[in-house]
Amino acid sequence: MWIADQWNDYEVLDTSDGEKLERWGKYRLIRPDPQVIWNTEKDAGWKNCDAHYHRSAKGGGEWEFFHLPQTWEIEYRDLKFRLQPFSFKHTGLFPEQAVNWDWFSKLIMNAKIQNPEKPVRVLNLFAYTGGATIAAAKAGAEVVHVDASKGMVTWAKENAALSGLQDAPIRYIVDDCKKFVERELRRGNQYDAIIMDPPSYGRGPSGEIWKMEESIDPFLQLTAKLLSPDALFFLLNSYTTGLQPAVMTYMIQLAVGKVFGGTVISDEIGLPVTSTSLILPCGASGRWQRSE
Repeated sequence: MWIADQWNDYEVLDTSDGEKLERWGKYRLIRPDPQVIWNTEKDAGWKNCDAHYHRSAKGGGEWEFFHLPQTWEIEYRDLKFRLQPFSFKHTGLFPEQAVNWDWFSKLIMNAKIQNPEKPVRVLNLFAYTGGATIAAAKAGAEVVHVDASKGMVTWAKENAALSGLQDAPIRYIVDDCKKFVERELRRGNQYDAIIMDPPSYGRGPSGEIWKMEESIDPFLQLTAKLLSPDALFFLLNSYTTGLQPAVMTYMIQLAVGKVFGGTVISDEIGLPVTSTSLILPCGASGRWQRSE
């Protein structure tokens, strides 16, 4: 398992009965987590939270606020993020992804050291509020950031500015990711690295239905055609329970490894839990990288 254990501003304090108690900077939040199927005793720390997201039996849920501001900021290494509680328990950041940011940042920086004049072009699909975009740009890459939500793209720009990247070579695109990829293929554009973080389920701007298990393989095959001949890496993230790491490895090997060689590895990603010293699983990632 790849573990995001380098945070100072984020911490999973405890987990029990379908929920996790987290520290985001100086604020404590309780949010539901379907992985937490165990029920252990909750200490006094659970009573001193700043906000609690209550899941409804009918689906969805709502926040209960105590001492939480509308927005606040946290840092990871030299990256800064604006957070705010919004629909369906989210805060605007998936902290477990830091383990992937560290992985591909090293690849980008090494590539820039080896060939300072050659740009590293990164395509970030389903790019959300830009965690991966900012990490890649900070490492020295040129990034194309694509998300279907205008609000998320605006948020990503704000995060980039917080990290001192307001003038970085980042191109922000509000578009359906599949349609964007199809247009890029027609244009003959290529990328040295591709990051994709697709949802388990979603609808496109024209009502197109996305189901991860049904849609990901053909989309993966399509997107891999955008990789340049000397491509650096490919990253696929999944929060879909049925998409096991071994399945991700198989798909990425067929779409990328079979064409470019290199190495494909997939594994769970997770966050350490302070109270138990155990690891909370938080989805999975599949990584391809070029052979050295």
